[in-house]
Order: sequence, then C-alpha cells, then structure tokens
Amino acid sequence: MNRILFEKSEIVGGVAKFGGARAAHVLEILHGEKGQKLKTGEIDGPVGFSEITNISLDGGEPFVTVRTCHREESVAPWVDIILAPPRPRAMKRLLPQLAAMGAGRIVLAGAKKVEKDFWGATLLKEENYRPLLIDGMMQAGTSILPTLEIRRNFKRFVEDEIDSVFPSRRRIFAHPYAGESALPPTGGQGRLLLAIGPEGGWTSEETSLLESKGFAGFSLGARILKTETAAIALLAVLGRDYDTAANPAAG
Repeated sequence: MNRILFEKSEIVGGVAKFGGARAAHVLEILHGEKGQKLKTGEIDGPVGFSEITNISLDGGEPFVTVRTCHREESVAPWVDIILAPPRPRAMKRLLPQLAAMGAGRIVLAGAKKVEKDFWGATLLKEENYRPLLIDGMMQAGTSILPTLEIRRNFKRFVEDEIDSVFPSRRRIFAHPYAGESALPPTGGQGRLLLAIGPEGGWTSEETSLLESKGFAGFSLGARILKTETAAIALLAVLGRDYDTAANPAAG
C-alpha cells in the first residue's frame, strides 16, 4: 500500500479509525507509531496525509486512529477499457492492476470467445470486485475508483451504445494480427478508449465492427499473449504518453 484509502463514512470530524489489513500494513510494514505521518486519501475524493494519533487493541485486534488532512486532487484516470474478460481467477489478478495503471471505466464485454459461464462468476458482484480495485488504487497512490460495467452482448453494445457511453474519444483495439501500428497522437481529446479482446484475439466480424466505430488496430507483435499479460503490456506502452498528457504533474 503506497496510500491508505478511507471510505467517506470512515472519516468523522477529520478523524478515521481503522483495523484489518490496513492497520497491519501500517504497524508491521511502515512501523507506525504515534505522531507518524502517512500518505492517505478518500475514495473518490482528495488525497493528502494523516497523522497517527492513537494505536489501540480492540478484542485483541490492533486499530490505528489518524487525523486526516486531504486537500490535493488525485491523479486522474487516463484510459477507459472495453475488456473481453478472461477466466475469473485471471480476472481477479487483473482488476487491481487495471486500477493501478490508470483505468477509469471498465466495461466487460461478451465477445464471441469469452466463456459463457464467466457471467455467473461471484467476482462480478460489487462486494467482491470493489476491494480488488481499491487494492490497485492504494498501490498506485490514487483515489479515483474505476467503475465496472457488464455488457454481455458485444455486438449490441458497440452498435447501439458505444457512441453515447464513450463520445469523442481516440479509439484503439488491441489485436495480435493488426500488423505494425504507430502509437496514436496524444493530447487534447480526453481519455483513450482501449478495447482488449479475448486470448487469441477478436474475430474478424468483431474487428470489422470496431473499425466501423472508428477504432484503429494496434499490435504488440506476433506473440499470442494471455489477456492479463497483454492488458498490462498495452497499458505500459500506451500509458507512457497518455498518462503524462492527462496528468502533466506526473510526468
């Protein structure tokens, strides 16, 4: 954790008290003690610092009390993602990384090669995926929580919704057979919209549909990567320019 994050309801009168994994991290990794300052923030709110005012035991569990000072804006997301999701176990590993690397809105889309039983996974319940996104935010030191949405019918989503959901965006679809691609220009057009297909890539019908909506193909090369590997590699390559353009102070 590079920033401890609090829910709005946890901060009362500028004071927050917390236990669990966050307290364990403060005490065991950061060697927290009274008077020590921590990097903290409020989920979907400002960030800053907090000072430890008390360390206590409640039922044998350690708790840390801090006085918060959150006055700075968080680094903003730079990319929105349409993702043909991998299996739940891989998705569980991927979600924190997407949050950490700057995703603002994640739409899970039912491309043809997505396994149908994925849509019944318990991971898709907010109480299960939200903590994973928060873990990624705390790693990156940001506080803007990505949203996660589901569109099981990929064709209908692209044809009927995409222009209203993601208006006026630079659009890229990742595909191993897209050929050599130049990075799109940065600046002036808001967040990038990146479509990441299933392992093995999009079908020809899906790439044609994306191209009809202004998406340009982008390839990392001829190697076929797992979705979780490809997603991180794409965000690393594209984010060098986009994240800096969206957040000049981070450059």
